[in-house]
Parts: sequence; structure tokens; C-alpha cells
Amino acid sequence: MSGYISNDTRKVTTHRLWEMKQRGEKISMLTAYDYTMARLVDEAGMDVILVGDSASNVMAGNVTTLPITLDQMIYHGKSVVRGVKRALVVVDMPFGTYQGNPYVGLDSAIRIMKESHADAIKLEGGEEFIETVKLIIAAGIPVMGHLGLMPQSINKYGTYTVRAKEDKEADKLIKDAHLLQEAGCFGLVLEKIPASLAGRVASELEIPVIGIGAGGQVDGQVLVAQDMLGMNDGFTPRFLRKYADLHTVITGALANYIKDIKTGDFPNEKEQY
Repeated sequence: MSGYISNDTRKVTTHRLWEMKQRGEKISMLTAYDYTMARLVDEAGMDVILVGDSASNVMAGNVTTLPITLDQMIYHGKSVVRGVKRALVVVDMPFGTYQGNPYVGLDSAIRIMKESHADAIKLEGGEEFIETVKLIIAAGIPVMGHLGLMPQSINKYGTYTVRAKEDKEADKLIKDAHLLQEAGCFGLVLEKIPASLAGRVASELEIPVIGIGAGGQVDGQVLVAQDMLGMNDGFTPRFLRKYADLHTVITGALANYIKDIKTGDFPNEKEQY
């Protein structure tokens, strides 16, 4: 399969994402956490694959992203990279691996890059972690920022409601976005903020801005694969468009498999040696 925009199979790089923004080409981004899904997502022509710390929820069943460890993120990242030929692979830095000390953050980022062979890392936060961002970029590691709703801070918020609706928080977000660009970030994710604010940030920044629940005025979109494929049937936020109903497909297939075993229909004569 080839990408929607073109048959260009060259490896996507941070510079190519910047070029896409300059010519007004929207950037497609989706999560993957394992080899099989990563191959499918890459073959479909996705520009960016995010190995998100949402693996904590989707793969491990945790309530928040906080419990997932650096070793686990490296494992998921390594699995994804093995299945990818074209997409840019970005791995999330998990909670606790960069917040306390810039040099701990640098060590964590180096481990992700060396052990997973990913193309870049992503971390949450603005001004509070700007020295960490600068240090990681100075080491030659591309960094994607993340502002708005930051799931690693969910215990501070106490709710998953839309962020930056008030002027004070919106002003800080705009300031943080510029600081991250000035520090050298190659891109920025904005999560669950008003569409007008996200559009303003995207228009003010030269780097690509990717939205999730941030409207259509940004430079690209990202969703969790299991959500947009309809595998998590109970998760239905406003920003989510489901492109399939795999929950029904998979549970139906499993039910048929069980029935065929119970009735002795599987395996038949053609399915044995």
C-alpha cells in the first residue's frame, strides 16, 4: 500500500515534517505499541508513529499513564521500530524519567534512542522542563513537545476536561509553545484545548503542531490506534472518530472460533495433516 498523498517511500525525518508544514500538507500520526500493528500502520503510509505512554492504559490496563516504566517504553519502542520502514518513530518519555533532574532526563533519552533505535522522543511540559529539553537536544536527540492536557499530570488536574479555556492558562500555553520552539523542538503536540487557541499556536510557530482534541486548524492529527479502530468500545470522547468497529469484528470472530471448537467443526479434514 502507498500513502494517500503520494507514493513517496523515503524515510520520514524531522526535516521532512517541517517541509510538510511549509507546503501546507497535513501530517498523519497514530500510536503503535507492537511489531504487528506498527507494520500495518507504516504500510498504510502514516507519517509519524507515536509509541505513547498510553501503552500504560491500552496495553497494560492501568488507569493512568503514570505506572509505565522506562524499560517498558524501550521494549515497546524497540518492537515498533522493527516493524517500520518509512514513518518517523517517536517514543514518549514516561513519568519520573525527566521531571526531577535534567541530567536524569538526558540519560533517559539516551537510553531510549540507543536501545529502541527510535527517531525521536516526546515529553510533556513547557517552561518548567526547558533546561531538560535543551540538554537532550544538545546531545543530538530530536524532541517533540506536548502541551495542553498532559496525562502525566492528571493527578494535579483531577479531571480530563479541556485545558486552557481561561486566559491565564492559555497565555502560559502560548508562551510555553514558543519556548519549546526556541529550545529546538522539531514539533509539538497539543491535547484537548480549544480549537481557536490551537490554531493560533500553529499559525505562530514554524514547527509542526499536531493536535488531539485540538481542532482542525493545526498541522496534523494524532489518535490512539485502538481507539480509532473501535477496539475500545467504551471510550467515546468528542474528538474521537472511529474508522472501524473492531470490537464487534473481533468478539464475533472469537465467538465463532469457540463455537467451531465446541461443535467439532474446527479443525476439518483440510485443516489437519
